[in-house]
Amino acid sequence: MGLDFRQDVEPLIKEFFPSPGPGPKITIEAGEEEFTVMAELQGVEKVSERVVFTSANDSKIRHRDYRNQLLRALYRVLSKLTGQELPWGILTGVRPTKLLFERICRGEGKPLQFMEEKYYCSRPKAALAARIAAKEYQLLEAIDYKNGYSLYVGIPFCPSICNYCTFGSHPIGKFSDLVEPYIEALIREIKAVSDVSGKNTGPITEMVRNRKLETIYFGGGTPTSLEAEQLRRIIRCVKECFDLDHLSEFTVEAGRPDSITDEKLRMLKDEGVGRISINPQTFSDETLRIVGREHDSARIFEAFEMARKHGFDNINMDLIAGLTGETEEDFAHTLECVRKIDPECLTVHTLARKRAARITTQPELYEGYFSGGVQKMLQLADIYTKECGYEPYYMYRQKNMTDNLENVGYSKPGKECLYNILIMEEVQPILAVGAGASTKYVRDTQGRFGRIENCKSVREYVTRIDEMIDRKLSAYCT
Repeated sequence: MGLDFRQDVEPLIKEFFPSPGPGPKITIEAGEEEFTVMAELQGVEKVSERVVFTSANDSKIRHRDYRNQLLRALYRVLSKLTGQELPWGILTGVRPTKLLFERICRGEGKPLQFMEEKYYCSRPKAALAARIAAKEYQLLEAIDYKNGYSLYVGIPFCPSICNYCTFGSHPIGKFSDLVEPYIEALIREIKAVSDVSGKNTGPITEMVRNRKLETIYFGGGTPTSLEAEQLRRIIRCVKECFDLDHLSEFTVEAGRPDSITDEKLRMLKDEGVGRISINPQTFSDETLRIVGREHDSARIFEAFEMARKHGFDNINMDLIAGLTGETEEDFAHTLECVRKIDPECLTVHTLARKRAARITTQPELYEGYFSGGVQKMLQLADIYTKECGYEPYYMYRQKNMTDNLENVGYSKPGKECLYNILIMEEVQPILAVGAGASTKYVRDTQGRFGRIENCKSVREYVTRIDEMIDRKLSAYCT
């Protein structure tokens, strides 16, 4: 049993000590049958704990149990040292609901007890995770997800780059010379991996031939940064190359209101797109300016009204709690604006401070802009969604999230995004094309997944497109 749990230990320590600067001195003495965890902070008494390891004999279970017992001991030590408790306990991964979804699939109960005792989750977060996992299970059981796959198409261009973003997106004005070469490379990849030649072999080809395409998701970046006819070419290529007879959902992130036009919405509707996102993040004009968006709140209302005019009846809106300079009052104002618009879905994100984001790399640009009360903002969102008939249906977390919180997707009944659930719970292969896209495929008879990553840079993607295609067709990356 390997005893190197650094990748699990370090994120938990960072949850207790998120700010740069001297943190605690941590010592872990690990043996096969016991371990000791010690933590010391300058000016604070040392805290330590010794644990005798207990587990089943199965090597995989023993490894998981050792890790969890070690993390629980570290949590207790750090909690004593700091006087803090974390809402999600020892969980630092992206998919907290996955643990409960798998338990439901196995017919196991007591979700709150499981989350509280095994992972030290607070009762409210355990209850939220349990509610969402049950909803996900209900939705997925209604479709043939076990015999399906999904397609993700990445469009890595945006009108401008927000100060919190690290998605590998490129400002389209600066990279305009690469737009057409990118589209040509993307179409080449779509045609190659869809096996239009009928000559391919390997797990990706088997997936396309033997599984039903369940959902399509155009993301980014902002797909509607492209001109209407450019985006139409890509959509039509997908429709020509893949069997859409069993398609349950076709989503395109219109995303930025300043990228939306009447012509683009008409084209999306004509091409059979049923679900779009219009993502304001906030309705505060001052915040929009600070974070680097090139539109105002009036443009959000205009874009939404335009989408309704073209018959879109499943629209998602993204909000972010904790944007630069935002107050609880700003967030409450945003929710009231959403109430007037009444989208079918609302995704409430907690700001994650990514290392490569401008807000982190150039903090001097945002001196004096303080954002506080993020937990209260999420509470306001919870109250608002209950009042307006939304149900939480998927959730995920990220590294460096403000106050150790989460992102939650809410939906009106029957308007949930299946792709969001499928990718979060990792229960279906995802064929992903485009710069920065990550394909997930079944790589062995035990049903374990392998991954194939495309490079993030648009320029590299264009020049290395043959390599990107070869990776998929040979599926040698796991």
